[in-house]
Amino acid sequence: MAGPLKKMIIEAHRQPDYSDSAVETFTVMFNPTAYTQKYELEYQDEQGAGSTGSPQVFGKIKPQDYTFELVFDGTGAVVEEKDVHKEVEFFLKVTGKHDGEIHRPLYLMISWSTLSVKCVLKSAEITYNLFKSNGDPLRAKVKATFSENIEETLRVAKEGKSSPDLTHVRMVHDKATLPLMAFRIYGDSSYYLQLAGANGLKHFRNLATGTELSFPPIKNT
Repeated sequence: MAGPLKKMIIEAHRQPDYSDSAVETFTVMFNPTAYTQKYELEYQDEQGAGSTGSPQVFGKIKPQDYTFELVFDGTGAVVEEKDVHKEVEFFLKVTGKHDGEIHRPLYLMISWSTLSVKCVLKSAEITYNLFKSNGDPLRAKVKATFSENIEETLRVAKEGKSSPDLTHVRMVHDKATLPLMAFRIYGDSSYYLQLAGANGLKHFRNLATGTELSFPPIKNT
């Protein structure tokens, strides 16, 4: 016997590690009939002088993309009549509008059956295809693409990369300091001046939360 229908929901968070409670929640009007999941690897060509071959050197695994087509219906024929334009605007507010508190769009969590994805909105293409006599939309389709958003600690753990001879990229979290971040990567906080130079930081004592810093290989001199 089939259980009750569970609709896909999108929760919006301000914390990049999703440790806070959702500040907004969007529930789809109709579950998608299908979705696409894009898994992409990045390689770089390395071709020596005079050679014809071009071996593909592995670069990184890109964040996965998920694309859904969501239907908004305001005719009242299937579900309670709603204002389609307002419903679409609310979807965009939850998923893609600039949040004044964190100065960027919110971090999203998509949940539907066995699917659970931490992500951010990458793009949304809206098509209105049925209208009232006064021009107000009665039906819309939104083709939305979300890009996977893995919290930095989890991403590094998944990749299994912790060696100081690799270039790392880290996002600055609240109250983080450059010496502390240097210690976590290299095991030596004294490298913070070299890191400041590598990233062109003039005021490294006050790191802005959300800034991405590059931690290149550093050799002892």
